[in-house]
Amino acid sequence: MFVPSFYREPNNSWMADLIRDNPLALAVTNGSPEDGPFATHLPVIFDPDASGHAGGELTGTTLLGHMNRANPHWAALRSGDVLLLTFTGPHAYVSPTVYEKTPAAPTWNFTAVHVRGVVERIDSTEETLGVVQSTVRAFEGAFGDGWDMTESLGYFRQIVPAVGAFRFTVTGASGMFKLSQEQPGEVRERVQASFGQSGCTYKREVAGLMNRLP
Repeated sequence: MFVPSFYREPNNSWMADLIRDNPLALAVTNGSPEDGPFATHLPVIFDPDASGHAGGELTGTTLLGHMNRANPHWAALRSGDVLLLTFTGPHAYVSPTVYEKTPAAPTWNFTAVHVRGVVERIDSTEETLGVVQSTVRAFEGAFGDGWDMTESLGYFRQIVPAVGAFRFTVTGASGMFKLSQEQPGEVRERVQASFGQSGCTYKREVAGLMNRLP
């Protein structure tokens, strides 16, 4: 991902936060010359059993993900393969009317993180079940209502044979936080104020990130 210098993440913790808050990743592998690239949308979490990433540093961090074993992407995926995971955060269209100056051009403010790493397929049923349970705990805590999965573990065991789980060790990461940093201060303030008052959730989330900029 090409990231101009003024759009780079203010610090590494921004990338970790974006992954945690927007965990539906697009997983991409090259595939074969015959099949072409594979791309699958799938949920990803930080491995709760791995050591933490100091200061938000992602390199060396372990992530967990899973997909349907019936997906041709799973059949093509091998332990040791390089995988790219892309995460998209808050984004919104910026109309030149907000700038209150001429000439001007419209743009799109957006946030994204790309992580590259090595895959380890998980073939054990019990370990796969563990990935599913860890994913439920992470998402119920962050996005759900604290649902107790205890009475559904029998059902989980029935469906786990159809789940392809994997570990992903991050070897490199880049983040792009395009939040009007190239504009003069008074223009950035107008964009932030406009977004913050908007009825659009995406725009309010972008305004929140703009407010965090140094």
